[in-house]
Amino acid sequence: MSITIDQTTVQDWATELDVVHARLAPQFVRREPRQRVRSYLQGLLSPIERKNGWQLAEQAGEPTPTGMQRVLSGAHWDAAAVRNDLRAYVVEHLGDPEAVLIVDETGFLKKGTKSVGVKRQYSGTAGRIENCQIGVLLAYASCHGRTFLDRELYLPREWADDPARREEAGVPEEISFQTKPQLARQMLERALAADVPAGWVAADEVYGGDRRLRLWLEEQRQPFVLAVKRTEPLWVGTDPGPWELPAADIASASNADAWIALSAGDGAKGPRRSDWTRVVIRPLREPGWEHWLLVRRSLTDPQDLAFYVCFSPAGTTLQELARVAGTRWSIETCIEEAKGEVGLDQYEVRKWAGWYRHITLALFAHALLTVIRARVAEKGGVSATT
Repeated sequence: MSITIDQTTVQDWATELDVVHARLAPQFVRREPRQRVRSYLQGLLSPIERKNGWQLAEQAGEPTPTGMQRVLSGAHWDAAAVRNDLRAYVVEHLGDPEAVLIVDETGFLKKGTKSVGVKRQYSGTAGRIENCQIGVLLAYASCHGRTFLDRELYLPREWADDPARREEAGVPEEISFQTKPQLARQMLERALAADVPAGWVAADEVYGGDRRLRLWLEEQRQPFVLAVKRTEPLWVGTDPGPWELPAADIASASNADAWIALSAGDGAKGPRRSDWTRVVIRPLREPGWEHWLLVRRSLTDPQDLAFYVCFSPAGTTLQELARVAGTRWSIETCIEEAKGEVGLDQYEVRKWAGWYRHITLALFAHALLTVIRARVAEKGGVSATT
């Protein structure tokens, strides 16, 4: 989303930065890092081309990047505590009971083998296998705005099982190998424990295909719309009785007349309209709850199908499920914004603590921009939408 820039908006940014800095100040015991973290955030929010140590230092009027680098490596502060402040800030300004918690991952392209968690692995950012780190992110999408709540670094098994690499990169002893869905569950557990108001959880096939994550969400009575592959086995009622069938087979047996054209939200070219239908799954259902296979079909290509497993309160409409499915795409926009506007991927740290510190501050900077944009939108100053 872009906004009309005027003197009032610039003043709002500066004022909000002071508010955020005051909120974070108690996390920094010493005066020097407390002051410098404000300069770090201001640099992330500035229009400089690269948000690395040298350019952040130049932006702050410092002769060397040593001070900025110390914010990420040497200073004493807890990135988890700042993350909690971020979550509270987002809820305070953007909270809504119908909001959607969205999980996705993104790649950070890196050279060499020293950066914590780096390896040749598939990066959705590049669309191919690259030498990169993978961060799993939790976003919050409400009617007021969309930004991030949490983050975790994916540590591949070869890293988790290598004591020498772990020690060199400063990986804490208690950290073990965890899959991306397991990292997603950690972040969702924190959000639910903090009573983050949210009506739904949404995610792509990486997470929707993890049955243990789906069952855990059901145990929490947390509604979800999770994408799955066409081959995902699901239980459905048949004439002989309950049977486990691939999602695509269940969809193909559905009534062709049941398709309804709906918009799943606005995109860059206007409403994203598709055909939608749903099929009841999980014959043994809990009272008051429904399980659906949701299917999206392209209006121009009937063979282009997408599949979602849904857990929702009884009476939830097809239109609402389609809305949540469409909201999931907003995290991709948030990631693109965070990389392009606040330097999410422009860090030059190799160790565990440094990664978490930079990413957390960059997500806070993005949240600040989102809050300012929401205020301008309320005043009618929006010039374009995502």
